[in-house]
Amino acid sequence: MRHIDLSDPGHVGFLAADHDGFRAHIRGLLDGLVRPHADDWESERGISRSGWRSLGEAGLLSLEHSGPGFLRSAIFLEELGGLGYGGIRASVAVHAYMAASYLHLFGSEAQRQRYLPGVRQGRLIAALALTESEAGSDLRELSTRADPTENGYRVTGEKLYVANGSRADFLVTLATTRTAQRSNGLTGASLLVIDAGTPGVSRHPEPMLGWHSADVSRVRFTDVDVPADRLVGRRDRALQHLVHALDFERLVAGMLAVGGVRHCLDLLHAFVREHRVKGVPLGTHQAVRHRIADLESSYELVRHYGYRAAWLQANGRLDTRTASVLKLRATELAVTAAQTCLQFHGARGYAADAVAARLYRDAMAGPIAAGASELLRDLVYETT
Repeated sequence: MRHIDLSDPGHVGFLAADHDGFRAHIRGLLDGLVRPHADDWESERGISRSGWRSLGEAGLLSLEHSGPGFLRSAIFLEELGGLGYGGIRASVAVHAYMAASYLHLFGSEAQRQRYLPGVRQGRLIAALALTESEAGSDLRELSTRADPTENGYRVTGEKLYVANGSRADFLVTLATTRTAQRSNGLTGASLLVIDAGTPGVSRHPEPMLGWHSADVSRVRFTDVDVPADRLVGRRDRALQHLVHALDFERLVAGMLAVGGVRHCLDLLHAFVREHRVKGVPLGTHQAVRHRIADLESSYELVRHYGYRAAWLQANGRLDTRTASVLKLRATELAVTAAQTCLQFHGARGYAADAVAARLYRDAMAGPIAAGASELLRDLVYETT
């Protein structure tokens, strides 16, 4: 019987043979364009402008969001996650997939022409401004307002935890546009594209435990005048847009986490082979081998499920349950893998500048961003 190497990144039933070459191409680009600068971007708390342009020129910011080409995006997202820098992968994903997806899906032709070429080329940096102090996974407490004016809207409010926040050129922003008394849910909320240089927009870096290179910031809107033609999709119908876009966002987050797990496991394997305890490699101990074996088996299952979800997206069939299961399991597995990696590295892994410590800090954001695990469990239960 022919042996099938399940550790081979190309061995996934939903991928074709030509995807192997594409994966090698992506891996080479990331090794050349990102890896040499990753530590600098971590210390500078954001990807440099030149870094964005390099990614754009290499075509890494213009991969498909749907159709058969999305499987290439899934490979890119997995390989991006596999670099081991959670902040970089979050920053790129928000820019090229999450914020941009609202324009792809619901934007007017004029909006797409105005913003998307710059996004793809890395000339314009995109951000997504949804979360508030009282409106995180549950957006019903939304307080940012977009009051109608003669020429459009006047926006006032504050958004938190905005990736790419201080360097973004524009922000896809969720705001209340209803004029009647407050109603339940997100009825009366809308999405607007707000140019970051507009008077009244102020940004303040918001340092986080991890994701140092994601440029996470607090963004305040003070009587910001937004032209009427920056309304994305239908007015007062943001809930319909969010339901669709958030499934895609969770798929993206899940594939990034799958790559992160692989990076963590590779680091673990190398360490337990090299590090010696009582004169023998750490990996000779059965307890260590079994713990890594559990992680490996869970990784294989989650990774295969991830490509199933990507295949569904490529065929226009992604659903809330699938996206939620993937994001839930992949991000929580990433936390478990990072905890194990840090534990096995001991005190050296707990040092502030240790790779294991960075992996742990970054992994902890995964079950929170793009829908907390508790919310996803509700969604999985409700769609059973």
